[in-house]
Amino acid sequence: MGSVFEVQGECPQSETSTAEITDLDGVMQNSICISKSYINTFSICCWLQNTCKTAGGLDEDLNIVLRQIESQLAGYGLSWKHVLYIHLYIADMNDFTRANEIYVKYITQEKCPSGVPSRSTVELPLLQAGLGKAYVEVLVANEQSKNVLHVQSISSWAPSCIGPYSQATLHKGILHMAGQLGLDPPTMTLCKGGSTAEMEQALENCEAVATCFDCSISTSAILFAVYCSSSIPLSERQEIQDKHNSVVNRMRLLQPEKPNKCGDPIFLYVLVPALPKSAFVEVKPLLFVPKDVELANGTVQNPSPSVAASCWGFQQESWHDSCLQKCVVSGTLCAVLLSITNENLATICSESVSADKNDEGHQNSIQKGHVEKVSKFCIYLLDRVITDNGFSWEDTVNLRVYLPTSLNTTVETLSVMYKIAFNELAEIGQRVRTGTELIVNVVPVLGAGRAAASMDDVITCELLAQK
Repeated sequence: MGSVFEVQGECPQSETSTAEITDLDGVMQNSICISKSYINTFSICCWLQNTCKTAGGLDEDLNIVLRQIESQLAGYGLSWKHVLYIHLYIADMNDFTRANEIYVKYITQEKCPSGVPSRSTVELPLLQAGLGKAYVEVLVANEQSKNVLHVQSISSWAPSCIGPYSQATLHKGILHMAGQLGLDPPTMTLCKGGSTAEMEQALENCEAVATCFDCSISTSAILFAVYCSSSIPLSERQEIQDKHNSVVNRMRLLQPEKPNKCGDPIFLYVLVPALPKSAFVEVKPLLFVPKDVELANGTVQNPSPSVAASCWGFQQESWHDSCLQKCVVSGTLCAVLLSITNENLATICSESVSADKNDEGHQNSIQKGHVEKVSKFCIYLLDRVITDNGFSWEDTVNLRVYLPTSLNTTVETLSVMYKIAFNELAEIGQRVRTGTELIVNVVPVLGAGRAAASMDDVITCELLAQK
């Protein structure tokens, strides 16, 4: 069993009985995605399809989603105590308090003796995407070797949890940190000074949590996912990124004795309608903490060549690398961010697709055939990256695809496109194990990209593979 770091008090006792849902099996709108890898860590995501865009209340939707995930866990002989991390997406941040009340009917300290999962909560344009009012994604391990940090009471060094979750969960060398706001720890109020001040404080809070695990976000970060509220003025978005870079660089200079454990981190900025406490930014770092990991020595030996080019006509081009960010620890983990811009789309499809960012309808003109070809290109390029670095699709922990609502493609449609592309890859290649199924967690957003000033990718893919 993993140990629990408790700071200033015990976790509150919550209701231990699961909310009753009547006629659960009769809810036909449910769409459940299950992604299971061969390394015993996998993800489950669940949402409600609502094509009429007239969802019921949050109570009904969130109860159904959590009950469905609980049922899926039980089917594997698992429970909430095996969950490492939860992404809680809701359609209206005004329902945040009610969402927590429902949440603690399922996830409690009693059910999770090694510590409740870490969590990130953001508002997404779920109704605009034709979904219900709640969408939940969980990361699961089929054993309980995890360490968690839970800050229950107000302190001077790190913000206490504003919900029933842990600040960070360490599992097999990867530290999954809860989304951090720019909260002043002693007062638990957002710091003054606007979005850049919140960014600096959020990073300081991340560093305080990382220090508890004897690491730093400046030397151990694999990925920084930054959720940006749509209330941030356009003129301030570049300033947020500049502040992010300057704070992390300053932290690195102050700790010259700490070696860089995994190279340069990946940066992902996601535009969302709203965040808890009306914050401007929420920072969600993923860190590499290799104390319990035996690192592989040397470089990758003779990786198998990618076979996708012979199927779809893609050939390796120099511009492909401009689409990619990657963070690789040899023989241990491979994180990849793939950003497809409108310029990339025009090249991929060999057609003239307007990339004028001032044209509000530029993404609406993208045809279904273009999106299908982009999905194949993404699978092709991801396959090349993981193969070239000695990993396989069986090592994949999750593949998250950020879908801008302006693309006018449904979550279900895009998910199917990626499944078809992967199945075609499996048919022509010898490296994908028989029976392997890639399930994509498609997340509807207002926008996403590698830079805060240009969160306007056509598609953004985030992949994590781990040995």
